[in-house]
Amino acid sequence: MFAFVIVHLLVALALPVLARRSTRAAFLTAALPPAAALVWVLAQAQPVLTGQVISETVAWAPLLGLEFSFRLDPLALLMTVLVAGIGALVLVYSDAYFSPGSGAAKRSAPLLLAFAGAMLGLVLADDLITVYVFWELTTICSFLLVGQAGISRESRRSALQALMITSLGGLVMLLGFVVLGESAGTYRISELIANPPGGTAVAVAAVLILVGAFTKSAQLPFHNWLPAAMVAPTPISAYLHAASMVKAGVFLVARLGPVFLGVPQWWLPAVVIGLATMLLGGWRALHECDLKKLLAYGTVSQLGFLMVLFGAGTRTAAIAGATMLLAHGMFKATLFLVVGIIDHQTGTRDIRELSGLGRRMPWLAAISIAGAASMAGLPPMLGFLGKEAAFSAFLDGRQGDLLVDAVLVVGAMLTVAYSVRVLWGAFADKPDLAPTHAKPAGAEALVPTALPAIAGIALGVGYPIADELAGAYASAFPSGHDPYHLELWHGWTVPLLLSAIAVAGGVALHLNRVRLTALWKRLPRLFDAQRGYERIMALLERVAVGVTGRLQVGSLPTYLGIILLTVLAIPGSALVIRASVPEDLRAYDSLLQIPLGIVVVVAAMAVLRAQRRLTAVLLVGVVGYGIGGLFIVDGGPDLALAQFLVETLTLVAFVLVLRRLPVRFNQTDTAKGLRVPKAIIAGAAGVFISLAAVIFSAARQTPSEASADFIANAEHGAGATNVVNAIIVDFRAFDTVGEIAVLAVAATGVASLILAARHERRKRSTRVTPPIRVKALAKQQEEVRE
Repeated sequence: MFAFVIVHLLVALALPVLARRSTRAAFLTAALPPAAALVWVLAQAQPVLTGQVISETVAWAPLLGLEFSFRLDPLALLMTVLVAGIGALVLVYSDAYFSPGSGAAKRSAPLLLAFAGAMLGLVLADDLITVYVFWELTTICSFLLVGQAGISRESRRSALQALMITSLGGLVMLLGFVVLGESAGTYRISELIANPPGGTAVAVAAVLILVGAFTKSAQLPFHNWLPAAMVAPTPISAYLHAASMVKAGVFLVARLGPVFLGVPQWWLPAVVIGLATMLLGGWRALHECDLKKLLAYGTVSQLGFLMVLFGAGTRTAAIAGATMLLAHGMFKATLFLVVGIIDHQTGTRDIRELSGLGRRMPWLAAISIAGAASMAGLPPMLGFLGKEAAFSAFLDGRQGDLLVDAVLVVGAMLTVAYSVRVLWGAFADKPDLAPTHAKPAGAEALVPTALPAIAGIALGVGYPIADELAGAYASAFPSGHDPYHLELWHGWTVPLLLSAIAVAGGVALHLNRVRLTALWKRLPRLFDAQRGYERIMALLERVAVGVTGRLQVGSLPTYLGIILLTVLAIPGSALVIRASVPEDLRAYDSLLQIPLGIVVVVAAMAVLRAQRRLTAVLLVGVVGYGIGGLFIVDGGPDLALAQFLVETLTLVAFVLVLRRLPVRFNQTDTAKGLRVPKAIIAGAAGVFISLAAVIFSAARQTPSEASADFIANAEHGAGATNVVNAIIVDFRAFDTVGEIAVLAVAATGVASLILAARHERRKRSTRVTPPIRVKALAKQQEEVRE
């Protein structure tokens, strides 16, 4: 599994070179790693569905306990089919969509493959830290894919909006991961599922993790970034916003659902926010005229639907969620790719300008009907199985379930309505419009578009396969007396009646779409997520400018004072509250430390009273030489030598620079008044650093592993009895070379200053000499005349 992820990323790194020569070869090469991952996963399907779990662990920081952990279980299998399968199809489709050799094609091939690799690592991850690493990789890749070249203002704004919302949610989610992992004593997801933790910390972790899931899956009120991201090319929208990226949040809720089973802070926000998102997205989709935006708001609605199902925490809801997760990836990928073909072949995707495409492009219309039928939940499509299971999940008579079912029926009506709107808007004959001219689409675009729709029909008719896959995931949830199974015909049941009501209601909504749109335009805009986002960003910008204007005043003492006050306020307060001074602390180890310490302290205090610049520099040098003397007394002559060299070079450089500055400090009355506060801050910081050094050094009871390793290998490996010398010369030789290079650069700078000073003196003497010589010659001539 780790090998597949690495191959995706390595091939993506090599693709830009290939894309410069042939974008077609780049796209087809990029399709190979996802296709190989799909074949491997399908080969492992049978053992995984029968209960066998394939796991793999790769340690990348063993001393810190950090590792990449991967696990192939039924949920990972389902998501890998979507990520790898649709990823391969989209990459093949992209070759037909993008102009050969265009900049968008050269960028998209490697970025799409890198995104597929990051998403593959995310769905296979069995460790919370691994999840977060790949979670943020998908965020970065999506930012680059949506922004493209960044030429247009709209693409830059949309990419930045997606990055801001999803990355901030990711940081909140990371905090939830830490709280959950520390409270449970493990970050391994499989162990958390086997032994779910409890307590207040787990409830807090549930809320924090949900925030990250909501932002990634465009739940209310974070939904506005997804429609805005439709500025990206259609293949990118099809992959990121139908099969992979927006599924990440829903997948996370599905993955951690067994961990938070029965935690109200988990299932209640998921169900409530999911229902609200479903209704809002469906309502907005009903009024859109741009086919991509219509599908984008439809995706928002479907993601809310999935959030409800995975957040409910029951076996039937989990079956419905897994089924709808698979169905949504297939029908939405198909419909996005259909819109891409329409836009590419006609030059528009506005339903007010399209007419008669059903006659001109019958194959594309048939593919669209299959995709829209699954989205509307019509039999025998896979979407019908998932919708009927969803209605069944909330008929158990528990408190609030009937209300949830009623809202789901309304959401399903809206889904049917905008599904019909897609077909009518793209392919219907409109009497007031002339037939739209369209060039025929090639097989390279039609075949990848049709395959997901065909798969949706095949899995609907072959429902035992979908039932086995969804049931294997749902086995982690408690089941009732009569476990639910997917079937095309359960008899004359309430879910079937609700499905029929949803279809009839959706058709009625579409027929009255003109009146509904007019009503929507008259409604007051009480809350607009996009406007709210823009106002928040404007407020942050004003606050940032205000804070920066007050803090970044161009004064080095002010900056140092802020840093020192921060150190005193945060770690300093913790040191005062929790730390204790060692009992065996001695005042000194050698008598020579006392006079050297006095010299350092007196020189440091004298610097504050210095009126001349040269005096201050010399006193600072005394402090440095005194510290070097302390190094010698403490048995570190090598450190003392380095200190003396640095102090000497610094002193010489300062002396040469001070020749260009006034002799005395030019201190205003304000600066004089601040001398005491500065001294207090500096003194407090010095006391803190001293105490921290004593307490932290005394806290270690045994040598660290690195120190023990250095001691064990110093004489045998480096032939040195002085461990410090062995570290500097052998074990960390590159650090020493770097320090020598720094000293060499400093020495070169000092030499340059000296030579520059000599050159300046010669220039001055050259300017002064000619008048003197003229006077001397004139005097000699007078003497000759006399």
